[in-house]
Amino acid sequence: MTTSQPQKQQQRQQRLLAGALRWSVAAAIASLAGCAAPPPAATNTTTATPDTAGTASRPPPPTGASVAGQARTFSTQLATYTAVGFDAVPGWTRDDFAESWPAFLGSCKVLNGRGTEWKSVCDRAVKVDGKSNPSIRNFFETEFSVYQIRDDDRRPDGVVTGYFEPEIQGSRSYAPPFIYPVYGQPEDMLFADARKLPAGDGTVAARVQGRNVVVQTGLSTRDMGAPGLYALDLSGIVRDTLDRKVRLRVEGKQLLPYYTREEIETKGAPNAKVLAFVSSATALYEMQIQGSGRIRLASGEMIRVAYAEQNGQPFRPTLAQAANGKPRSPVKVRGSSIELDLDDGDDDDAGNVSTTIRTRGFTLARPATSGAVMVPGRRAAGPVAGTGIKDPSYVFFKEATTPGGPVGAFGVPLSAGRSIAVDPRSTPLGYPVFVSTRTPGSGAPMQRLTIAQDTGGAIRGAVRADYFFGNGQQAATNARRMKERGQLWILLPRGLAVASAAVSSAIRTRGAPVGAGLAQCLVPTEGVCEDD
Repeated sequence: MTTSQPQKQQQRQQRLLAGALRWSVAAAIASLAGCAAPPPAATNTTTATPDTAGTASRPPPPTGASVAGQARTFSTQLATYTAVGFDAVPGWTRDDFAESWPAFLGSCKVLNGRGTEWKSVCDRAVKVDGKSNPSIRNFFETEFSVYQIRDDDRRPDGVVTGYFEPEIQGSRSYAPPFIYPVYGQPEDMLFADARKLPAGDGTVAARVQGRNVVVQTGLSTRDMGAPGLYALDLSGIVRDTLDRKVRLRVEGKQLLPYYTREEIETKGAPNAKVLAFVSSATALYEMQIQGSGRIRLASGEMIRVAYAEQNGQPFRPTLAQAANGKPRSPVKVRGSSIELDLDDGDDDDAGNVSTTIRTRGFTLARPATSGAVMVPGRRAAGPVAGTGIKDPSYVFFKEATTPGGPVGAFGVPLSAGRSIAVDPRSTPLGYPVFVSTRTPGSGAPMQRLTIAQDTGGAIRGAVRADYFFGNGQQAATNARRMKERGQLWILLPRGLAVASAAVSSAIRTRGAPVGAGLAQCLVPTEGVCEDD
């Protein structure tokens, strides 16, 4: 008999609760020592079990000391992490670590502010000879423990795709064929913290404080007449965003979700600055999916744009259909996100650019018809139908002035060939991640150390990486073809404690929810549970 998904989830919760009960005493002690669990043994179940043989001869760590690297297996709601030796990571000894070193040092500029342990690691990193492959490899093997990432079903294989920085032709001013505006972040966009919104689909009272929306407790819709109060209908809110922010706008006395793509295209965005105009709606859409790009003007000037914001609507691309009527890019829909499935079949019309768009592992159908869009400050000559792109999500850009590659979600320039985008719920940004996959086209092994420095609405799942190829035609070709099976290993600093799902009750007392993601279970030795 087939077990339903709700039954599987219930069984998993029961196993985790059983493990938590077995560890109740240890969890209480671990909460005082930094949310860290005694080292559990590797096991074939998702719940960690005590490693009594391994701990009998090992003296307990002093209060506040790190036990990272001693926990052999631990789990979160989304993934399982199993410690292995560096010699068990395929291709580890053959990698050119000097290529990854600049990307890691770039992450250190941010990680330095994440606590004393990261600062110590990064302080030691600057003393390493960045041109010596053995020195860099020894640094990682000394400073880090390596864990293989598996999904919530303990499968080691996932999907590795690719992305790049596209370049398209454009103009600073509206002049056909350059009729599609590239918008900056709208000034009328407001934000609410999804974690602080009441549960349910009711309507609540809220105030606007600057650009932030704050729900008012103890008030109801009967109080809407009071100055500064707005009605927020929770039924239309998209809560499942990676950054946990809800994007809103004011309309009368209501707070509504920010405009969809169709609304932006047919009504315009008068509260957003137009950075440039381009001639291709599909090229602009691909640039939005990529998250950055270059706009080349007729004068030769180059405008580099980077991700600034998005409208908060779910990513719902129109997938190209195969001959059998099924999507060419298998996906799973989870909440408001689309998660790419493994696809071992060949896409027989992958090169047919007239009908499809290959980007970030998806094969998208080009719109059947594409028309003009509303442009702020211009009167439409006739009906405005929009581009025909049905995806409700929309990305806003900002002009980038940082030298080097485009800036990723971690706030540092991306390094071609060594930066990846990940799901930060299972792979915290800034951390080293070893990727084992295949080169697009040739199928040759591609095994290298990368740094998690970016994310994206379509990058969901524990064993999921999006490889940054850089810019230029070759990068575009490789990125569009990249969709391979892959495995991931995350490097965790030995000075950070790892808390397992078995002590989630102890974690919750420090502000993190049960079933927290990995970032919420990595805690400094001071004992504060981070929530990145």
